[in-house]
Amino acid sequence: MLNSIISFSAQSYGLLPLMAFILLIALIVIADRVIFFAVSVKKGTHLDDDLELVNPGNLADLHKLSAHYTGSVQGALVSHAIRYQASGEVELERKIEEAIMRQMPKLDRNLWVLDTAVTLGPLLGLFGTIAGMIGSFNVLGASGTGNPMAVSGGIAHALIATGFGLTIAIIGMVMLNYLNKRVRMVILQMDLIKSMLISRLTHTAQVEKRLTAVAH
Repeated sequence: MLNSIISFSAQSYGLLPLMAFILLIALIVIADRVIFFAVSVKKGTHLDDDLELVNPGNLADLHKLSAHYTGSVQGALVSHAIRYQASGEVELERKIEEAIMRQMPKLDRNLWVLDTAVTLGPLLGLFGTIAGMIGSFNVLGASGTGNPMAVSGGIAHALIATGFGLTIAIIGMVMLNYLNKRVRMVILQMDLIKSMLISRLTHTAQVEKRLTAVAH
């Protein structure tokens, strides 16, 4: 079995093991991203819905939300906003945008690897196809039609390389599009959360200013 694998790899000029490695890396990235979205992102899916129920100026409910959504990507915005809630509307908006930017690398981490695999897989498959066909023509030129097994062997390697490359591209493309859509949806949700936090926390600051003015 091992000898067959080594022989098959050698006949493909080492391309098939390389393509298998690329597919493995792509699957690892896919699994990592799916787990991340299923845990850290899904936990904060309903944050904007819960935030809508919070009355402007109700810091106690905001603190509860922050504690409830701790560990989620979206929840980081709430805790960050509460920390700077007395900074004023412009400064608060800037701080929340900073929090969003800090979460961005977590959302699209290693997606470039998947994008590279989608591009590289078919190219390596095409290269393997060319190499296999060249090998078949060399055998055909040397022995004519006297060795059909060797000729068909080269064609088989060419087709396997093509199929392997397309497999990498299909799996990678489907998952890359899915993950990119999830990233866009989370970014839109975080923008909505930012607006909702600003409207509620700036109201709090205005109320505190009025109370301070009345006290004096």
